[in-house]
Amino acid sequence: MLKTKLAGIKLKNPTVLCSGILGTSAAILKRVERNGAGALTLKSIGPQPREGHNNPTVIAYESGLLNAVGLSTPGYKNMEEEWKELQDIKIPVIASIYGGSIEEFVEIAEFVAEKKPSMIELNISCPNTKKHGQLFGFEPDVAGEVVSKVKAVSKVPIMPKLTPNTPKLKEVAKACEDAGADAIAAINTVGPGMIIDIETAKPILHFKTGGLSGPAIRPIAVRCVYDIYETVNIPILGMGGITNGKDAMEVLMAGANAVGIGSATYYRGIEAFSLVSQELETLMKEQGYTNIKEITGTAHE
Repeated sequence: MLKTKLAGIKLKNPTVLCSGILGTSAAILKRVERNGAGALTLKSIGPQPREGHNNPTVIAYESGLLNAVGLSTPGYKNMEEEWKELQDIKIPVIASIYGGSIEEFVEIAEFVAEKKPSMIELNISCPNTKKHGQLFGFEPDVAGEVVSKVKAVSKVPIMPKLTPNTPKLKEVAKACEDAGADAIAAINTVGPGMIIDIETAKPILHFKTGGLSGPAIRPIAVRCVYDIYETVNIPILGMGGITNGKDAMEVLMAGANAVGIGSATYYRGIEAFSLVSQELETLMKEQGYTNIKEITGTAHE
């Protein structure tokens, strides 16, 4: 009942670990696998070793999470042990990459594709660094160029991860599809936002601003997935504030083929994947659905 496909990749259920959440080591990823995820996304891999921002990098508030981890990475050439350990994982593994230039995206993608992940996510949309992300996800022609040049060096399916912060979301999605993207991931965190400590009169995050995730952004994610579904014909991995089965069904109805789970692990623990799947299956039975494909895009009918 819960089986689905994302760009031809078979998933036992539609829950996919989002990049940047619990994806910092093979050991943690194996725990996520054991707790019911349909697929796993690695933390974004960059060109050079990068420590990210100083703590505090994540803060919870009444409606979600604010984070400015800052794309910490060991660098794509320093992960041989991790790649070896990942071979033991039986469910699909999605590698997420970022770069400071189109050339870096191509260089990293070519290297990572040789490791044979199930898919490569192009993180063209991180809102919490000074250099990366917004250079590539805001304009259709730039996003399309990244996808096109990465596709030229990779036999692995490509999935750009889009930002909700651009007013040209539909155009960016279409440009990515036209450039050869095999799927779309939407959305990355919203923002940047800021929370100030009124006792010290200073922003709480060391970087001052961060990307917003969690329940507060779900309506934005639903709208973005809805708009993208009406614009492209390739699969969509919908994400943003999904914490239970009802949330998952909502995003599927908007047009997603699978759903990303990230901040839900903060609220519900690592069991969030199995819990969301169980709740979704119960809802499907109650509403007469027999598979995920029957749900996808029903809000458009």
